[in-house]
Amino acid sequence: MPSGADAEAMRLALAEAQLALSTGDVPVGAVVLDRDGTVLAVGRNEREAHGDPTAHAEVVAIRRAAEVRGSWRLDGATLVVTLEPCVMCAGAILAARIPRVVFGAWDEKAGASGSVHDLLRDRRLPYRAEVVAGVLEAECAELLTAFFASARPTEL
Repeated sequence: MPSGADAEAMRLALAEAQLALSTGDVPVGAVVLDRDGTVLAVGRNEREAHGDPTAHAEVVAIRRAAEVRGSWRLDGATLVVTLEPCVMCAGAILAARIPRVVFGAWDEKAGASGSVHDLLRDRRLPYRAEVVAGVLEAECAELLTAFFASARPTEL
C-alpha cells in the first residue's frame, strides 16, 4: 500500500529522471531508501551517458546504495523507481535482497514486476519483494510519453 512517504520518494525519483534528459537517456529515476526512510542513493538511466547497457536507473542506484552501506546486501531497503523494473533490474533487486519496491508507471513491453513478468514475487525464487505499483503513475507515465513522442520523427 502506497504511503505519503512513497509519494515523496517518487517525487525525488521523478526529479532524478528529469536529469536523464540532459544526456539523451530515457527519463527513468530511482531512489534507494534505508529502513528509516533516509535516502541512501539515487540513480537515473545512464546508458547513453556512459555507453553501458546495464546502466538502468535501478542498477545505478543499487550500486551507489551498496557503496554507501559498504555491503551488497540492502536488507530493509526500499527501491522507488519511476518505471516498472525490467528483468535485469528485477534480478539486481533480488540479488541485493531489497525487500520492497515501489514503482510509478507500468512497462507493458518489458516489465518484470507484475505486467509481462513478475520476477519480484515469483515463489520459485529464493528471494521475493513486496511490490507497490502505480505511485504517481500519471506523472511518471507522462514524462516517458513526452520523451518518446519527441524522439519520433514527425510526419508531414
